[in-house]
Amino acid sequence: MEQLLAVWVESLALEQPDGSTLRNTLSVLDALDALCPFSEVVRLGLYALPLRGPSRFFGGDEAVMRLVRECVLEVVGIEPKLGVAEGLFCAELAAQRELVVPLGSSDAFRRAQPLDVLGRKDLTTTCQRLGLHTVGAFADVDPARVGERFNRHALYLHRVARGELSEMEGQRDPRLARRLALLRGEEEFFEEQQGFFGQRGASDDRADAAAHRVRRRLGAQAVVVASLRGGRGPEDRATLVPWGSPQANVRDVAPWPGQLAAPSPATTLAHPVPLQLRDAVNRPVVLSTRGTLSAEPTTVIFSSPLRREIIWHAGPWPLVERWWSRHRRRAHLQMVLASGEALLVVAESHRWWLVGIYD
Repeated sequence: MEQLLAVWVESLALEQPDGSTLRNTLSVLDALDALCPFSEVVRLGLYALPLRGPSRFFGGDEAVMRLVRECVLEVVGIEPKLGVAEGLFCAELAAQRELVVPLGSSDAFRRAQPLDVLGRKDLTTTCQRLGLHTVGAFADVDPARVGERFNRHALYLHRVARGELSEMEGQRDPRLARRLALLRGEEEFFEEQQGFFGQRGASDDRADAAAHRVRRRLGAQAVVVASLRGGRGPEDRATLVPWGSPQANVRDVAPWPGQLAAPSPATTLAHPVPLQLRDAVNRPVVLSTRGTLSAEPTTVIFSSPLRREIIWHAGPWPLVERWWSRHRRRAHLQMVLASGEALLVVAESHRWWLVGIYD
């Protein structure tokens, strides 16, 4: 079995919402490719490359490890953990412990590991009760006895413990290679119609590739997309995130009492526009301390001399938030103008602000 050099960069193992982790992962992989064209990223934070070829070219294992360490440090400013062993499973364990396992000694290294390296707490607990505390002790159990007590996954781990398999199931991220290819701007060609109703087509993949190319040239903030988050008002919930940022795995299920009911405005303004509301005799319409209007609004006046007649309105819906800190008070009001526009305005800090526009 071939010796592998595993490179563990712990800070890249947790993906950040701004997409920086994926960009740094690609930068490190490109830099390692310059040293060895067979370098691969196993999953976020973990890289692997065969050691024999680069060792012959650069003059020894220590020279390769020094170059790899300097390479990663130069790209991301972090010194990685390096390990050498035969097979990906042992190589990753060696990297986490910063060990170089001599050629031919990986079997003994694997057998000496505690059982928890297999990643199954129930398996570890049961085996310890039976007096089995190492991977080697578990490997010596007859496969039939393992099948009687555990499930199919335990039989797979038993093969890893015996050295019949060189890596564990789930040790690799199969989707990561495609994500990095799209980040590079490499177009992948698919048939236009892959299925029915909502499946992606070739045009979607080309759009992704084009957006990634623009982002690589102009920076992470050059291409942004809309995203929803928790909040009570549409202006709180709508936010822009960099293209390609990972979506949150946890859905916002907070109740958000006082949240403005549907429909939401199609456009929310990043910078609210000040305006004035006037009643039938041209007096300013203000919000009282009890959350009611001083009069029925009939006219809206924007910062310019532009005036529009209000033919319908609903609200206001008061909100009092963060009473323990800044005690934010505001109220939303929906209105339809004689010209056909539908607006969402909010009263805050003794003024009216335009925050949303409906289709």
